[in-house]
Amino acid sequence: MRKFSKWLISWFVALAVLILRTTCRTRLYNDPRDRLRAESQAYVYSVLHAHQIAAIIGGEPGTGAMVSRSADGALLVPSLRVRGIVPIRGSGRRHGEDKGGSTALHLLIDHVRSGKPAYLAVDGPRGPRNQVQKGIAVLSQRSRAAVLNIVMVPTRRWIFAKAWDRFQIPKPFCTIHAYFGEPILPDKNEPVDQYRIRIEKSLNELEEKHDPDEARLCRSTARKPA
Repeated sequence: MRKFSKWLISWFVALAVLILRTTCRTRLYNDPRDRLRAESQAYVYSVLHAHQIAAIIGGEPGTGAMVSRSADGALLVPSLRVRGIVPIRGSGRRHGEDKGGSTALHLLIDHVRSGKPAYLAVDGPRGPRNQVQKGIAVLSQRSRAAVLNIVMVPTRRWIFAKAWDRFQIPKPFCTIHAYFGEPILPDKNEPVDQYRIRIEKSLNELEEKHDPDEARLCRSTARKPA
C-alpha cells in the first residue's frame, strides 16, 4: 500500500509539472547554447537543489539527470520522464557507503560524450545549500563539457522555508526567469576541488545578482540537514 501511495504521489507531481509547463512562461537570459552547439562544445547544466522544479519545467529534452535514490528522488522520476529528461539514479556516499553515485556519474559522463547535455542539482541531495559538490567538476572535466550555471527566479513561487534548501515551486501562470552564467570551461590539469570552487563562486554570484533577497536569506540561515 505504501509503495502504491508513493507511485501515486510521484505521478501527481508529474501531472503538476505538466500543468506548470503549460501555464508558466519561461524567459531565458544570456543563453549561450546556440553558440556552444555551433562550436560543437558539449555542456552540462548546474542548478541549485532548490530550483529543480523550475529547471524541470524548462528542461531540454534528452538531458540526462542524476536523481537521488532516496524517496524524494523517486518522486521526481516521472516528472523528468514526462519532460523528456533521462533519469539516472544514484547518490553520493553516506557513512562511507556508496549509494550508486559513482556508477550514475559514469553513466552521465557517457551520456554527455554521446552528444547530449546533462543536469545536476549541484548542492544536493543533502546540502549545505549553495555548497557545490565535486560531481559537477568531475563530470565536466571527464566529458570535456562546459558548465552552464543557471538560476531560476519565478515571479511567483511557493518556498518551503523549513526545508534545508528552501525548496521552491513556481506558481501557475507565473513567469520563470532563467539566468545563465558565462560558460565555465574545464581544464584537465586543474585540481577538482579548485574547479568545484570556481563553479560554486560563479553560481552563488549569479543568485546574488538575480535573486538577492533569497540569496541573503539563505546565507544567513544556512544549515545542513540532519
